[in-house]
Amino acid sequence: MKPDLIIARYGEVGLKSNRVRRRFENRLINNIKASIDAEVKVYQARIFIFPKDFDDAIEKLERIFGIVSYSPAVSTKSTFEDVERDLATYAEKLHDEGLLDENTRFAISCRRVGTHEFSSQEMAAFAGAVIVKKYSSPVDLTNPELTIYLEVRDNDAYIFHEKIEGPGGLPLGTQGNVISLVSSGIDSPVATYLMMKRGCQVIALYCDNQPYTTPDALKNYEDLIDQLNLYASGAPIKKRVVKYGDYLSTCKSEAPDKMTCVLCKSGMYKIAGMLAKKLHAEAVIDGSSLGQVASQTLPNILATREDLDVPVLSPLIGLDKVEITRIAEKIGTFEISKRDDGGCKAVPKYPETKADLELVKEIKEAINQEEQLKKAFETIEH
Repeated sequence: MKPDLIIARYGEVGLKSNRVRRRFENRLINNIKASIDAEVKVYQARIFIFPKDFDDAIEKLERIFGIVSYSPAVSTKSTFEDVERDLATYAEKLHDEGLLDENTRFAISCRRVGTHEFSSQEMAAFAGAVIVKKYSSPVDLTNPELTIYLEVRDNDAYIFHEKIEGPGGLPLGTQGNVISLVSSGIDSPVATYLMMKRGCQVIALYCDNQPYTTPDALKNYEDLIDQLNLYASGAPIKKRVVKYGDYLSTCKSEAPDKMTCVLCKSGMYKIAGMLAKKLHAEAVIDGSSLGQVASQTLPNILATREDLDVPVLSPLIGLDKVEITRIAEKIGTFEISKRDDGGCKAVPKYPETKADLELVKEIKEAINQEEQLKKAFETIEH
């Protein structure tokens, strides 16, 4: 007996008010349909998906934010006769797959919604007796090797044995637009992913530092966004590239060398802020991890963000490199980020790690940062 639907579950969406929950549910349904050819409906805090291609649906659901878990299921009716018939057939399938035999310790987990002449415990006991009768398998409610789930909802019932973990989070697109500063490195793609998981729709901004970087870095950025777009069902990431090399050259030639990274990061934030205003985005995202590199010490974070008028969100701020790398490996960006693209040749030998805020303000004025960034902003490409 093959599954005829997939039951998906959401988590914190169910904690919202009725009005907000309906909006989030509708967005989640739209995101699912954008990725999977299926009929989708929500009923009593469950999402029922009837896909045309089950294998394709199973693969894609693990990348749709808002889904906590999902289960390929067989539908039947909630009468004892229907449950007995279809559960016995389902058990045969499990037996053929090597998941159930006379030695398999099993349990039945029954959840019931609606009004019935039986309790959840009574239906679970009945279903357990069906398995015992067929295979003499031992019941073990404490430490089962196999759990068969039975969900009874009004006149319908659903049988399944798998709960596949989804990415969780909030449906993509429910929390507004953000500008994400994405480089070719490990951190910023992970930061972008985490904010997508919180429901943010992303516009990715890449600062092209050529001639201080190579075209390979831009290619890696493009590939990273393509990988992240696998998780962007219903709200694809928009790409933007700004030519940043001329501004960086000004920093190198007209400011103290050790201040290059501080001025570079400051300019990136300001351009991202300008783009946020133009595109009506509500925040800027970056991949800062406290103390990881020179521009990410507390004094330098203050110095690079002090005059911004949009919030900067840094979801990696308390994570170390091992934790960040683990997420990058999981979402498929690590192999792309670790490609050798030559790095940035504008980085000074001894970068400033404790920038003096007043001095930074003086230098920015001296190099006419605002005018330089306006020129750079005009080069932004889609």
